[in-house]
Amino acid sequence: MTATIDTSELEKHTPMMRQYLTMKAQHPDMLLFYRMGDFYELFYDDAKRASEMLGISLTARGKSGGDPIPMAGIPYHAVEGYLAKLVQIGQSVAICEQIGDPATSKGPVERKVVRIVTPGTLTDEALLQEHQDNLLAAVYEYKQHYGYATLDVASGRFVIIELGSIEALEAELQRTNPAELLYSEDFGQMQLINHFKGKRRRPEWEFDYDTCVRLLLEQFGTRDLRGFGIADARLSLQAAGCLMQYVKDTQRTALPHINAITRFSQSDSIILDAATRRNLELTTNLSGGRENTLASVLDATATPMGSRMLQRWLHQPLRHHGQILARQQGVSELLQNGLYTELHEMLKELGDVERIMARLALRSARPRDFARLRQALAMLPALQQLLADCDSEYLRQLALQLSEFPQLHDLLERAIIDNPPVLIRDGGVIREGYHAELDEWRSLSDGATGYLEEMEAREKARTGIHTLKVGYNRVHGYFIEVSRAQSALVPLNYQRRQTLKNTERYITPELKEHEEKVLSSQGKALALEKQLWEELFDLILPHLHPLQQFAKAAAELDVISNFAERADMLDYHCPELSTEAGIWIEAGRHPVVERVSSEPFIANPVALNNNRRMLIVTGPNMGGKSTYMRQVALITLMAHIGCFVPAQRTIVGPVDRIFTRIGASDDLASGRSTFMVEMTETANILHNATAHSLVLMDEIGRGTSTYDGLSLAWSAAEYLAQNIAAMTLFATHYFELTQLPELLPHVCNVHLDAMEHGDTIAFMHAVQEGAASKSYGLQVAALAGVPSAVIQSAKLKLQQLENREQPQTTISPQQQALAFSAPEPSAALNRLAQIHPDELTPRQALELIYELKQLAKD
Repeated sequence: MTATIDTSELEKHTPMMRQYLTMKAQHPDMLLFYRMGDFYELFYDDAKRASEMLGISLTARGKSGGDPIPMAGIPYHAVEGYLAKLVQIGQSVAICEQIGDPATSKGPVERKVVRIVTPGTLTDEALLQEHQDNLLAAVYEYKQHYGYATLDVASGRFVIIELGSIEALEAELQRTNPAELLYSEDFGQMQLINHFKGKRRRPEWEFDYDTCVRLLLEQFGTRDLRGFGIADARLSLQAAGCLMQYVKDTQRTALPHINAITRFSQSDSIILDAATRRNLELTTNLSGGRENTLASVLDATATPMGSRMLQRWLHQPLRHHGQILARQQGVSELLQNGLYTELHEMLKELGDVERIMARLALRSARPRDFARLRQALAMLPALQQLLADCDSEYLRQLALQLSEFPQLHDLLERAIIDNPPVLIRDGGVIREGYHAELDEWRSLSDGATGYLEEMEAREKARTGIHTLKVGYNRVHGYFIEVSRAQSALVPLNYQRRQTLKNTERYITPELKEHEEKVLSSQGKALALEKQLWEELFDLILPHLHPLQQFAKAAAELDVISNFAERADMLDYHCPELSTEAGIWIEAGRHPVVERVSSEPFIANPVALNNNRRMLIVTGPNMGGKSTYMRQVALITLMAHIGCFVPAQRTIVGPVDRIFTRIGASDDLASGRSTFMVEMTETANILHNATAHSLVLMDEIGRGTSTYDGLSLAWSAAEYLAQNIAAMTLFATHYFELTQLPELLPHVCNVHLDAMEHGDTIAFMHAVQEGAASKSYGLQVAALAGVPSAVIQSAKLKLQQLENREQPQTTISPQQQALAFSAPEPSAALNRLAQIHPDELTPRQALELIYELKQLAKD
């Protein structure tokens, strides 16, 4: 807990603070939201921390144990907003509610922690980002091998993977980006996880293999794990078991929607390492946002669950052509018959059924979740009819999984009103006619107004008091109100209840009896409605598994429909899959750059095959080398998720991995320089690439001396070409590497074109065969605004180097003085440089002399 209070001396504190401190001791690492009336209160160190994190006032509440009690509070009705802020910074919260009756309690009202909110176990709609998976993960290490498990509590998706290297673990952490990460006390790779806000250190015994397996068997209700194909995944089962225990501890309820576990195999998908995912900006840009990513361009899905599935597909491109072809056929049919437009509108009506299912399973669903589910179920017959005549077997299978649930829809139609309130707390959710007894209690309560009007008229006539009114308020209940001037006319059976400034209020035995009857009927109606609400969960939960299948199929259909729409709107074409190694792209475009650029995008080809395994890419800085290389990788990746691609024609052979080494920055936290990061990424590629890998290498060797860098770049290219034969795009400014095609088979030169205009340069962004003629570095420097004196000095040094003069440590003082003090060329000299004397007439020559004379004066 805290250094402020010693919980071992509870007797020094008031009864209420003893209750608080006892609960706080059970949740030492969490903020404890302690319910008091209409507020959640925090005390002691929790109050101080919460005031800083949430920007709320820190006050004090009397004394307990002789010391002032720091206190901070938030209104209960605004708790979701505060919880959202806390989970975003990785803070967990224990919610402590009053469960006792204040009227019958002796001492503090009984309280209990009913809910624990942690970043990785969120299911509340208000706390989740609808377009992003919210994953809880656990990692277990043994002899540099790793078991890794992830669980999306909001959907029930439970996945494990066995990893054989730290690089593979790093890639998985980046792919899944968990909101909360559990790790064992002796975990040895803290540098990989230190940046996670929601990391949780767990005791070693929580990873005990036998305990973990038993927990999983209990959760799935099976005798062994062979049916899931995970019996031999020892390390990841230890991670999964720890994760399962954590979820049970925090949710404190049954978890029926977590009913299966999947083993992810790297052989099923194209492997992308951490650097590649980062460089290609698939779902997150280099600044950590979502703008200008591949996902931002491809995602026009109709539902949040479709959006989340699309992002998972982007990080797991398939290797098996059969699955890819099935998706392509579905996209093609929806595109050809134009069904994707109508399908998109229908799917929008489904909402986020996937997460509604999780809240139903946890019995935390709200009335509007039931209404949304009813709306989704109502769309299923029309969806099935729309897809009934599809030729694609893939689409027909998805349609079959969109099972109709007529009985369930009928139940929700009868049970829930059209526009239910947010919460069940105050009732008014169950529709009239659903339950006869509830209707009876409601009619008694609703009939109160008519009875009061009838009584008021009767009493006025009986007493002759024309100011008499019969009314009700929530504090004093029912009353008869009479003006003070006519209070002398009040009958003897009127009992004074309240005296106001100008009126008196009374109660009669008849009115008291009616009050008790009405209040009793309201209470009984609310209690019965809450009972019927709980019974609805019991009636729906048996359908949970087929409902989850329906949600998954709907999300997949959404992604396929989205691919058809993107293909139509963005001029994408279906790639061809080949069994022969190679990548051939005609008029390929970068899917993101073409959308954000104000200039028309220049499409470019690429041809990689058994005769062209490596392309040495040269050309000026800003000429488009990195864009060209990335677009090849993105087109290849898109082809392997079933999406159409931004190219006139594409043929892609087998690809097992995509590597990129494009750009680098310091990793100061791990003590690695830019060059060290570059070399680490290069080493990873050279160790793990195969003949079926796509490798993008950009500017190897820039972080060291010229000769060291050139030697490293040459040797890396040579190793990739000779020893690995990977399909490689190797961009470089070392022109010496353009000699490699003369020395090695299957290596070719290509360059991005540029044109000079005097001291300026125009980038053509067009890929041409052969090597670039020069690097245009000085022209680019001039465009960047480098002072002209520096450019002139650089030109002088360049001439020395190109003429192979003996290198000088420094330029001579005379040359340096000349270069840096040289004035800008005069306007007259500039004009003179533009003149072609042989083309001038005598009159033009005379006029030019006068012009030059004037320029010289200026």
